[in-house]
Amino acid sequence: MKPRLVVLTGAGISAESGLRTFRDSDGLWEGYNVYEVASPKGWQQNPALVQDFYNGRRKDVQAAQPNAAHTGLAKLEEKFDVRIITQNIDDLHERGGSTNVLHLHGEIFKMRSVNNEDLIYDIRDDIKMGDLAEDGGQLRPHIVWFGEAVTMIEKAVQEVQAADIFVVIGTSLQVYPAANLLQYVKWKTPTYIIDRKIPSFESMPNQFTIEKPATEGVAELMRQL
Repeated sequence: MKPRLVVLTGAGISAESGLRTFRDSDGLWEGYNVYEVASPKGWQQNPALVQDFYNGRRKDVQAAQPNAAHTGLAKLEEKFDVRIITQNIDDLHERGGSTNVLHLHGEIFKMRSVNNEDLIYDIRDDIKMGDLAEDGGQLRPHIVWFGEAVTMIEKAVQEVQAADIFVVIGTSLQVYPAANLLQYVKWKTPTYIIDRKIPSFESMPNQFTIEKPATEGVAELMRQL
């Protein structure tokens, strides 16, 4: 059996593919206040603005390409049972070749009914106001906004608890509940933290830091493993 390699990724892994993150710019994301476009209140106040914002992000992701960090993690599947837990809403892990990806915060290429979060559809184009699900609810991006429950977190916790090796790439470890996943790593499990600026975290035995951008960091990880 292959050792289980569980990887938590954040915005830093997609940044090198040209996808900007709101963390880099004082709570602004592509010039918008994050809470205007990524909260239930923002949606209530101006749903058309929120739709336009995510329609733009969908085009950005379609134009982006997976980078060497994404493809490197996919290549590790040759020797490891790789489980990706990502905070990212893009599909660059999948396009990079990873076969087991859990999206904590939703997916840009999916939409759902405002009435039923389990009524989910694929979407490649724009979502417009007036586009309805089969239950009559307005369709919205299938994204977890600030203040909404992260329903995939329990599954992510199970993955982390079962990890033989745990890796964190390109996340500030500031967004909860994802940042808490580090607490579920079994004692003495080899853990690698890869970031161009290593975030502060509670240290444990067998912890290694690689202070590099994601592409260089994954190349270093592959050498070390």
